[in-house]
Amino acid sequence: MEVKAELRYAKISAFKVREVTREIQGLPAEQALEIVRLIPKKAARMIGKTLASAIANAENNENSEGKVLRAANLIIKEAVAGEGPTLKRMHTRARGGGARINKRTAHIKIILTEAEPIAEKPAKAKGAKARKPKPVQPVVNEKKNSPKKEAQVLDTAAPAVAQHAHVEKNPDEGHTLAAGYHSEQVTAGDKITE
Repeated sequence: MEVKAELRYAKISAFKVREVTREIQGLPAEQALEIVRLIPKKAARMIGKTLASAIANAENNENSEGKVLRAANLIIKEAVAGEGPTLKRMHTRARGGGARINKRTAHIKIILTEAEPIAEKPAKAKGAKARKPKPVQPVVNEKKNSPKKEAQVLDTAAPAVAQHAHVEKNPDEGHTLAAGYHSEQVTAGDKITE
């Protein structure tokens, strides 16, 4: 069952009203009413009055199904701000000229509907297999920053890079080096003396 309330010819631009209507779209009616009361805008006050009117219509008007609707069961199905007629006014300007002032109006429409009961998820079939998580490998504690381990890491990293990187020949030596590696490159095993 849908219930609606409409505020026509509201003296505010529809663009300003839409900022607030986007925030309350799809929310429960009571929660939306609290949110609108906290927004410090003229549009929020107008939407709050329209929303309160829609809730009152739902609770007091006779429904075709004969059901009594409560505010706790209502959600906002649609909150729309359409443009109304624009009032054209004049503002005096220099040298006897004038400029137009557009006083825009808006039509605010809020449609409430009864919330559908939340359906429970169906239980899984007994024969269905669930995925088992992969076992986690135990971590072996080793000494941190050991020189042997760092040297091993550097030795294993260099061939992997050499396979994918551009290989160039070093003219001083007879062997090839990967791009980005130099023959005088310092490794973790080298000691730096000052």
